[in-house]
Amino acid sequence: MIILVANLGSTSFKYRLFDMADERQLARGGIERIGASESPVFVEIAGNRRALSTYVKDHAVAVRLCLEQLTHPESGCLQDAKQVAAIGFKAVLGGRYGGVQRVTPDLLAAMDDMAHVAPAHNPPYANAMRLLSEKLPEIPLVAAFETGFHQTIPAARKYYAAPYAWAENQHVQRWGYHGASHRYIGMRTAQLLRREDLRIISCHLGGSNSLCAIRSGQSIATSMGMSPQSGLAHNNRVGDFDPFALPLIIKATGMSLEEVLNELAERSGLLGLSGVSGDVRDLEEAAAKGNDRARLALDVFVAGIRQYLGSMLVALGGADAIIFTGGIGENGVNIRSLVCADLQELGIVLDQARNNSAHGEACISATESRAQIWIVPTNEELIVARQTQELLIAK
Repeated sequence: MIILVANLGSTSFKYRLFDMADERQLARGGIERIGASESPVFVEIAGNRRALSTYVKDHAVAVRLCLEQLTHPESGCLQDAKQVAAIGFKAVLGGRYGGVQRVTPDLLAAMDDMAHVAPAHNPPYANAMRLLSEKLPEIPLVAAFETGFHQTIPAARKYYAAPYAWAENQHVQRWGYHGASHRYIGMRTAQLLRREDLRIISCHLGGSNSLCAIRSGQSIATSMGMSPQSGLAHNNRVGDFDPFALPLIIKATGMSLEEVLNELAERSGLLGLSGVSGDVRDLEEAAAKGNDRARLALDVFVAGIRQYLGSMLVALGGADAIIFTGGIGENGVNIRSLVCADLQELGIVLDQARNNSAHGEACISATESRAQIWIVPTNEELIVARQTQELLIAK
């Protein structure tokens, strides 16, 4: 079974193609600046990368172009687009829908209902799914929601102390995100440590960030709440924020509620705090040159990670493994060091030499550390491909 996994942005389309017989990645590619006069396009098949620039009107055209590349008689890896059994989407929030679902008009309506909660994610996904349903009706579409992995979190960690009816009627609860990444980390760590009963703290750190406490492969706590803007500070999204500050800001600035929320969702986080960038690499460079706000942003980021790390340790009653993943988790030598600093009393001891030289999957804990510390590159697309295949077989 051949599965195409799509990762969408408002003006971008990235994909990976898997042969699920042995879970080989057959190809990957992407298109940026969809809708602009010139859209950069790349495809990589069997290690051979090709790039071009062309006009791509919308996401449906992007998928058709992708299929043309994959079925090219000389450089493609498929004989016919009909070999693609389905397109799986790493969808975000479905409200009354969760888990893994076939894309239907009602599911798309449910995603629209949650658009204000996930403004950077739901609209581009829903719009692209509609286009593809209309223009490529022969290919089944499957939504694997990020919230699905966190359905095992106990109610005590899922409900807000707000009117109960809000949770039941408006789905106001801590949903959690990065589900595909945390699910992969739970599975891969069990393979690496050869145990199924592990207590794992998965630290997904990148453009957006979350921690997840995993016991025996199941999520029992996570740092993100109802929206992807919550939890840790993100590159340009606020993280945890007191809603009672909103009236004060509105009165003082004259901005509307919609404008303030947009500011919190697009120009806050590490970017808003530093005034420099939302990229940790830029902040570390600026801080090294004496920029106090860049240093503040890094300090706030690390303090937030450590705060949630502590809460995960309590939820799990300790940890067998702490895993760093995502762009920052995999490459942020300094961030990993700061997060693990002075935690010897908790059985967490980083080996600085290993941390400094690590690449790819690597254990970076000291020999005396009770909790193993690892870097494990995530593979969200493979998880979505597996979930898509399972749904098709079940149906």
